[in-house]
Amino acid sequence: MNTPLHPHIGSIILSEEDIQTIVRRLGQQISVDYADKNPLVVTVLRGAFVFTADLVRAITVPCSVDFMAVSSYGDGVKSSGVVRIVKDLDTKIEGRHVLIAEDILDSGLTLNYLINLLSSRQPASIEVVAFAVKDIPGKTPALEPAYVGTHVPNEFIVGYGLDFAERYRNLPYVGVLKPEVYS
Repeated sequence: MNTPLHPHIGSIILSEEDIQTIVRRLGQQISVDYADKNPLVVTVLRGAFVFTADLVRAITVPCSVDFMAVSSYGDGVKSSGVVRIVKDLDTKIEGRHVLIAEDILDSGLTLNYLINLLSSRQPASIEVVAFAVKDIPGKTPALEPAYVGTHVPNEFIVGYGLDFAERYRNLPYVGVLKPEVYS
């Protein structure tokens, strides 16, 4: 499929077809690993909602979905370092197998905070499925997800749910935002 390049995007790093392949592979792996476990897929809003919608359709075993919103970015391009819970889960997770769906993992600090918070609620297990892990030279993320869709370069990427100031989430591909847009 040939989707036109948005004028604020410098290049496409993951096409629609690439994304579909990644999500199918993750869904297959999770379906095998969570057979008979009825996992609760916790979607980290807002960025992961597109990924999660596709992912749960690719998971072939029964699963539930709930939503949580945390913020450490605001409208900026770098984390503020302060994590806020904007929306908590509606589902009790005690004794449940929890699978946190995350759009992109860079430092992992926000996700590490979230895992510690959810662990205190005594789930049977907590794992992370990250659509993308950002490769930052000289830095290792604070945690390693059980399921990694792909690795992406240390660029400001948008599309497929990823945003800059709530824009570009609707792009059907993942692309590099031109620096003049956010600088």
